[in-house]
Amino acid sequence: MSLGPHASFIVTSYALASAVVLLLIVWIAIDYRRQKARLRELEASGVVRRSGRGAADV
Repeated sequence: MSLGPHASFIVTSYALASAVVLLLIVWIAIDYRRQKARLRELEASGVVRRSGRGAADV
């Protein structure tokens, strides 16, 4: 498969786009864990979520 005279640009573009997508996936995973930990801290301190209540609790 020949990419022609612009092969370096094409390969670099795909590599950069892949790196950005991978970075975003890692960032989202880290943020998710951080938010879950913060939520556990808040619930441990007595703060409750309204969405966690049942219909009978209203």
